Amino acid sequence: MKKYFVTVNGNRYEVEVEETEGFAAPVYTAPAPVPAPAPKPIEEAPAAAPVPKKAVSVEGGEKIECPMPGTILRIEVKEGDSFKKGDVLFVLEAMKMENEIRAPRDGEVLQIATQKGASVNTNDLLAVIG
Repeated sequence: MKKYFVTVNGNRYEVEVEETEGFAAPVYTAPAPVPAPAPKPIEEAPAAAPVPKKAVSVEGGEKIECPMPGTILRIEVKEGDSFKKGDVLFVLEAMKMENEIRAPRDGEVLQIATQKGASVNTNDLLAVIG
């Protein structure tokens, strides 16, 4: 008999293992290698058509850019609307929070360059104001 000490869940146990004659440990052999199938040529998928960006004329206007990546939840103004400094122009969902993008000054919306539900990145153009 051989004695071993085994620790289980912080408790130490003394274990005795009986040796037997004629017991042979199993012998494992590696399976024969299977040839890999010949690789198929990769078919290139047709390039996705780029999403057309709305043409934006910034001439005579001020750009309102996205401060952080997110999704446009609401657009609170329309082209041609007048607004006051501090009015909410857009509501952006970022980091599971609703962030209001406010007007930096009094003015008028010359152009909206995004749409509701659009995914936007930092510095993406949202609107042009005058």
